[in-house]
Amino acid sequence: MTFKQFALTIVFAATSLAAAAQNAPTLKLSLQQAQDYAVQHNYALQNAALDVQKAEATRWQTLSTMLPQIKAGFDYQNMCGYEMNLGARNSMSSMMPDSITIGGTTLPISFPSSGSSSGTTTGGIPMNPSGTFSITASLALTGAQIVSTMLNNIAIDMANINNRKSEHTTRTNVKTAYTSILIMEQTVQLLDSSLQNMMKLLATTQASVDAGASEQINVDKLKVQVASMRSSINTNRRTLNMLYNSLLLLLGADVESHLELTTSLSEVLDINYAAQLTMGGFRIEDNYDYQLLLQNENLSRRQLNLAWMDFTPTISAYYQYSDKTYFGKDAGFNMTPPNMIGANVSLPLFQSGTRVAKIKGAKISLQETLNSKQQAIDGLKIQYNQLCYDLISAIENYQIQRDNLRVTQHLFLNISEKYTYGRASNLEVTNASTDIITAQSNYIQAVMSVVQAQVALENLLGEAIDKK
Repeated sequence: MTFKQFALTIVFAATSLAAAAQNAPTLKLSLQQAQDYAVQHNYALQNAALDVQKAEATRWQTLSTMLPQIKAGFDYQNMCGYEMNLGARNSMSSMMPDSITIGGTTLPISFPSSGSSSGTTTGGIPMNPSGTFSITASLALTGAQIVSTMLNNIAIDMANINNRKSEHTTRTNVKTAYTSILIMEQTVQLLDSSLQNMMKLLATTQASVDAGASEQINVDKLKVQVASMRSSINTNRRTLNMLYNSLLLLLGADVESHLELTTSLSEVLDINYAAQLTMGGFRIEDNYDYQLLLQNENLSRRQLNLAWMDFTPTISAYYQYSDKTYFGKDAGFNMTPPNMIGANVSLPLFQSGTRVAKIKGAKISLQETLNSKQQAIDGLKIQYNQLCYDLISAIENYQIQRDNLRVTQHLFLNISEKYTYGRASNLEVTNASTDIITAQSNYIQAVMSVVQAQVALENLLGEAIDKK
């Protein structure tokens, strides 16, 4: 490939990317709108909602086993001309009748000749082809079915809790990604501002070198700092692009979409609201993990009940209607009653200790669940205290770093002005530029720490946050 062909390929690819970017949909979203959009389109959240429907379908499957089961059938039989043999009689005897009546049906008895010289004949009933249409309704009920329905109800409740928890987690994840973008954009802006100041100092220093009032080494040092800052800006911009892609995935939006965030960082970073979270107290009943613990306890109790159900009887009943029809000129031998009902009660008496061992195992599992629940409750309370401490510390550090950044920026501008007039050395400028970059980094990290600590506390508070 020649250089000209390579250049044309690059131009074509750039043009295609630009055209695709122009045709991509644009989403202008505030933080609240982004969270609502994710609730509607996030794939993981959609699966959580489907899990609720799946649990409801499973419950109906169990309920259906407790309802009457009705089935219909048709059975066809053809004995290929076979006749029921009734034995032989002498042709001189008139004691054997020519027909027989069974169940109100008169059946002819044929006595064809046996072909012997003694005049003996053989009698039989023809077995004509027949078809039987039947409808059967049955019902079976056990204690295990009733308890299984209760277990399914618990499964639905757990699926609903997981669905609400997933929605809450999705909202907090969107908030974290949204805020991270805003913070990274502010980082780039701060670095751009510092770069512009460094570029001005570089131009001033270069003019001093050209006039013979300064040394070339000072220009070289500033050039290194400028290059380093540009590299840092480019790295942050690439990170910013990655954060936008992450937010698109959380939203469940088209990955080619262009996002425009309309909520500012100052609106998202509400220090007063964050401080209030640490003073509102912890209502453990609103925590989603605690709600799941309660349902898990109920599940263990129902499992114990299910083990006891092995001692209960099984009750069943059925009704059957049959209509048998013979195909042929003569009626067949019909002993099938048209209506039949039945009932059964069975009680297991002895299973070599299997049921007792099963109950013992269920009791042990219940006790383990209760122990785990109490441990989790203690852990949640300790976690709440720790998260409150973390958020308070993050707020205090944020306020310190915010003030430090203001002082550092003022100091940098002051030294830059002195350097312009020759009243500050190049070393002072270098130190001041390093200090301001460090202050900016500490400030951004402090902002992110506040957001992360706040989100962690909101996740712990759970439903109490969602109700606001």
